[in-house]
Amino acid sequence: MESYFQSYGIVVALLIAGGGLVSVAFLARRVVAPQRKTADKLTTYECGIDPVGEGWSQTQIRYYIYAFLFVIFDVESVFLFPWATIFERLGYQAVVEMAIFVFILALGLLYAYRKKVLQWA
Repeated sequence: MESYFQSYGIVVALLIAGGGLVSVAFLARRVVAPQRKTADKLTTYECGIDPVGEGWSQTQIRYYIYAFLFVIFDVESVFLFPWATIFERLGYQAVVEMAIFVFILALGLLYAYRKKVLQWA
């Protein structure tokens, strides 16, 4: 029973050490970083060009959908690489399961194409 509570003691000690490290980092930033604020530092900076107009603008949702689709298919394609290295040992059932997986991804891509999500402009 004693070792059970000792493991919690290690967790608590690590949490305290982590919090202390973060506190020391914030304190060091306050001591080391310069605190002089000038008008040039407080202006908006974007690619070296002075800002014109308002800083707020609407972005069309299709850009987010396009990025979301990219992330989905990119992450799903990562699952293919480990499978490709050991598929000979897995047998016929693994090949069928991966074919179903790729077919479902293809259906999703076809759906996105039909909804004209993949057209950029």
